[in-house]
Amino acid sequence: MKVVAFNGSSRKDGNTAILLRRVLAELEEAGIETELVQLAHKHFAGCTACLKCAETLDDRCSGLKDDGLNECIEKMLAADGILIGSPTYYANCTATTQALMERAGYATRKNGNPLARKVGAAVVAVRRAGAIHAFDSINHWFQINEMILIGSSYWNIGIGREIGDVEQDEEGLATMTTLGRTMAWALKKLTA
Repeated sequence: MKVVAFNGSSRKDGNTAILLRRVLAELEEAGIETELVQLAHKHFAGCTACLKCAETLDDRCSGLKDDGLNECIEKMLAADGILIGSPTYYANCTATTQALMERAGYATRKNGNPLARKVGAAVVAVRRAGAIHAFDSINHWFQINEMILIGSSYWNIGIGREIGDVEQDEEGLATMTTLGRTMAWALKKLTA
């Protein structure tokens, strides 16, 4: 079993990565292989609705230049579980995160929806407000792709502004620990 996590933050090892690593640590402890993909310095454009993915039928986004997004899709397809993490920018997930979801969603849904029945969870870092909208945006992506949403003891949110601040959010860290344990349990039940 494998879970891949995407950090949609512009900060490679910022608060979003810290939260995702907390979840991944629980999965690793349960014997599940993990990978953290950092999207910092990626410049993904959003979907252009060219619908070439419906013609090529190869689970790839062919309408835009090769910017590394197809590698992300390959990792999603190879995984049993997907975590998408984003900080909150203007009350939503980052544009990079949104572009990842748009293009990966179109390319796979036009090809028989191979993401269906994988498990997924959103992880959001927030300074003050807007986290629930970002959390919902990511979770809507999991739901439209017919994925199984994994919950925790609270919404999967950690509070902090400067890099490392989320490590002071005890409730947020506990939520990530529970999320990792719940995701591991679900993956084991689904593959039993």
